[in-house]
Amino acid sequence: MALPYTGGCACGAVRYATKHAPVFQNHCQCRDCQRRSGTGHGSWLTFPARAEMAITGEAAQWPVAGDSGNTKVHAFCPTCGTPVYLSFAALPDLIAVPAGSLDEPARFVPQVLTYGVRGLAWDAIEPSLQSFARMPPG
Repeated sequence: MALPYTGGCACGAVRYATKHAPVFQNHCQCRDCQRRSGTGHGSWLTFPARAEMAITGEAAQWPVAGDSGNTKVHAFCPTCGTPVYLSFAALPDLIAVPAGSLDEPARFVPQVLTYGVRGLAWDAIEPSLQSFARMPPG
């Protein structure tokens, strides 16, 4: 069995752990990720079995309408402000965590770039990475 994926916020008040491997790993250059990260993109690992993701501590949440019109719910630590996970109203079995929130961020291996259409010239992503103008079809 592979080691669990664990992580959390900067102050340690919100933690997560899952025994599952990610089903999708991506860099995302959408405007929401740019604003959230304070840079040109966000980096995410998406896991199956949201119900089996152990989350400790109380995260604050706010819903955001994505480009698709579907709601995604951002969760962050109310103490330190660190983003800790993202859930999707249209895909309730999935949960995504920011790569930088992992205890071992080197485990993040991006598979694709999403929302490349919104990429900024100064945010160069590895050119060999498959790129999609928006989110690839499911």
